[in-house]
Amino acid sequence: MSSTGTNTAAALPRAADERRMRVARTVLILIGTAGLLFGLYVLFDTVRVNRLPGVALWIGAAIVLHDAVVAPLVFFGGLLLRRAGRRVAGTIVLVVQGAIVVGSIMTLIVVPAFVAQSLTPNNPSILPLDYGRNLSLFWLGVALVATAASALLYARSRRANQRPSSRQS
Repeated sequence: MSSTGTNTAAALPRAADERRMRVARTVLILIGTAGLLFGLYVLFDTVRVNRLPGVALWIGAAIVLHDAVVAPLVFFGGLLLRRAGRRVAGTIVLVVQGAIVVGSIMTLIVVPAFVAQSLTPNNPSILPLDYGRNLSLFWLGVALVATAASALLYARSRRANQRPSSRQS
């Protein structure tokens, strides 16, 4: 068979894959756009106009905190784990990075309530929870789940490495 026939045969599956990928991207973009439009509707329906600058400030601060704190923390934490003698499996690095992301997002959500609680007079009906304690307990829970998942993944990879392969027999 000529080289053109081989290239044509290889191009057919690639074209089908590209078409499926284009359809998947289009569907995801439509879902994302619908979610954004619904979020905007809920925002303007439930928040008074005079409160919108505060919401915009909070969103801007969340973006800055993400880019200045969360993203570097996840990146450098993963880098340190990967350099730990190359003994840490990639799945464990992903679990730890996921735990950092989940904890950081919850922190971004809770910090405004925590700050508002310290600024307002002692009125337990407005902000009734101990947000600092609850955030600490949340981080402890995230750390415990990440540790358990990492231990499970480590044990599984050790068992897989100890099994003789079928080629050795």
